[in-house]
Amino acid sequence: MKTTYNRRSFFKVSAVAGGGILVGFNWLASHQAAASTKEALAALSEINGYIQIEASGLVTIMSANPEVGQNVKTSMPMIIAEELDVAWSKVTVKQAPLNTKAFVRQVAGGSQSLRFSWKTLRLAGATARQMLVAAAAKKWNISPSECSVSEGVISNAKGEKITYGEIASEAAKMEVPKDVPLKNPKDFKIIGKNTTNVDIKAITTGKPLFGLDYKREGMWYAVALRPPAFGQKLDSFDDSATRKISGVKEVIRFGDKIAVLAESTWAAIKGQKALKAQWKEGSKLENTEDHDKQMRALLDTSAKEPKRNEGDVKTAFSTADEVIERVFEAPFLPHSSMEPMNFFAHVTADKADLVGPTQRPEETRKRVAELLGMKEEQVTIDMTRIGGGFGRRLMWDFALEVAEISKLAKKPVQLVFTREDDMTAGLYRPASKYKFRMAIKDKKVVGYHLVGAGTNGQNFTRENFFPAGAFDNLLMESHNLESNITIAPWRAPITNFLAFAEQAFFDEVAQELGVDAVKFRIDLFEQAKINAAKGVKFEYDPDKSIGVIKLAAEKAGWGNPKKDVFQGFSSYYSHNTYVAQVAEVEMKNNQPVVTKVICAIDCGIVVNPIAAINQSEGGIIDGIGHALFGDFSFKDGKPQATNFNKYRLIRMPEAPKVEIHFVPSLNDPTGLGEPTLPPVGAAVANAIFAATGKRLYRFPFLKDMPIQGGS
Repeated sequence: MKTTYNRRSFFKVSAVAGGGILVGFNWLASHQAAASTKEALAALSEINGYIQIEASGLVTIMSANPEVGQNVKTSMPMIIAEELDVAWSKVTVKQAPLNTKAFVRQVAGGSQSLRFSWKTLRLAGATARQMLVAAAAKKWNISPSECSVSEGVISNAKGEKITYGEIASEAAKMEVPKDVPLKNPKDFKIIGKNTTNVDIKAITTGKPLFGLDYKREGMWYAVALRPPAFGQKLDSFDDSATRKISGVKEVIRFGDKIAVLAESTWAAIKGQKALKAQWKEGSKLENTEDHDKQMRALLDTSAKEPKRNEGDVKTAFSTADEVIERVFEAPFLPHSSMEPMNFFAHVTADKADLVGPTQRPEETRKRVAELLGMKEEQVTIDMTRIGGGFGRRLMWDFALEVAEISKLAKKPVQLVFTREDDMTAGLYRPASKYKFRMAIKDKKVVGYHLVGAGTNGQNFTRENFFPAGAFDNLLMESHNLESNITIAPWRAPITNFLAFAEQAFFDEVAQELGVDAVKFRIDLFEQAKINAAKGVKFEYDPDKSIGVIKLAAEKAGWGNPKKDVFQGFSSYYSHNTYVAQVAEVEMKNNQPVVTKVICAIDCGIVVNPIAAINQSEGGIIDGIGHALFGDFSFKDGKPQATNFNKYRLIRMPEAPKVEIHFVPSLNDPTGLGEPTLPPVGAAVANAIFAATGKRLYRFPFLKDMPIQGGS
């Protein structure tokens, strides 16, 4: 395979101190080479990304996207280093700041970082390599085609060698090539090899990497008191006791919130607890019980505009021999990241500097600029490593709060949420319900009907995912329930529960029809292939879906489990990735225990296998934990859990063994941070049914039966 790109106008090449080369790549504008070291260093803040090669041979690669634990700070530079053809041991990685003139999509969300950057990063490395070779060829007075490269050393047929560091300053003067060949994936040396997280030593030795670690001279710490119930507003407050606490510097009202600023987080927290606030009702104080009733009513209502409507669903159901109908339910859920929300801001009359953990720095900067009445170029956002996000840090409320507090206080401020703040004044996964119906005639499915309802969302279906294309008569509808309880994307939005409901329902239908669960799904994908040939459009690839199903079934020994082991199957497509899973359950002390999950994944090329396994295992264990235990409710607008003493998370001894199998592929990489989570709840529920004969229809399973994870 040979891929060629013409991107001459996208590169910036500069000489740097010590005889090195700086290669920046900008997909939005062309640049000319900087003439001096001073200009080169000044350009660092303006380029999209870069490769810096020092005379010693050390290569520094910037990582543009937020690092939220998904390992992009390691994997993305690996892609550049691969095409550059430099030894990984010679690479140093640094986190890039937000730079919209240079980078495209500096976002950690949707499991799309590698997918969107794959060709961009390869091109960056390949272009630098070609310029270095051209410089060496010029020095030797030969054609570049007579040169070869291996791990940062250029050679010719005469046996002469020169290192990247030795030729870097000359390469900086070379013309940026028009056509750049990329490596054949079969020749990769770095991509596909286990590579240690570049931050692992700093993480394990407690070095300051995260937002909570950030410090600046003269900084005050802020903790805010927010309305205790959704729908309440601040009426008045008494801060006399707060101001007497040692270390408290100031108390500031901003909107319906109160900020306590202090010399330490502990003093600020004590000050927050000492505040006496009076609240008034601003809008209706909502209850989970009312949400449930309203969503159930919506499930029995026809949508004005269906999300997908094919064939004659009405006739299929009216003439069916049997109709199977089930309802599935899920609660709101907090994000529960290990590092609570925090952000730093220093706002002055003409600029605002912000630093902290954000999954979406560009949107955060835009919102802060709007709040402060500044131009975006007056606002800077620097990213720290993120101690868990799961979608919560795709939002920007915490950055807006600290920017406003800093402006009012006229001080540099770090805002810190307590765990109670994070859980009760946060944003949540929307509560949702689904009603599934299948029409059966002559022991075959002739009609499919899905109705989804949820809070503050626009679409609770995924109408172009499976089973679109698998049924001739298909109807998908979605309803929205407006609520003043704020929501945010939550790991694998919508599909984190939809996949469970769909795949648990399919398992039950297969049982009713007397068909093996795996065969039932494969037959549906085969039908989708037939309908695709007839012109029916949908997003997924049936063959890839069948591939992971067969791989998971083979690796798990589907249908032939060990003695006293009960299996459940599930498969799902999301974030451009195909996943199939088999969960194993054993009965211990008359309770079902999840002991193992076997997972097959087709995500294209696996850039860093050890990191890919880590992400996949994390998604599975996270999904199991929330399926078994995750519950959250509201009464009179107040969250009924404020900390982990009442909000149950999966614990280490409860995590089952996880076995990951990747489909070998040379296709471009797809998402991986989220896709293993959606299907696992159904795999577990289906295994529990095999063990107990009991079907589960709502999260958490703990509501309906004693259950635990663990091996």
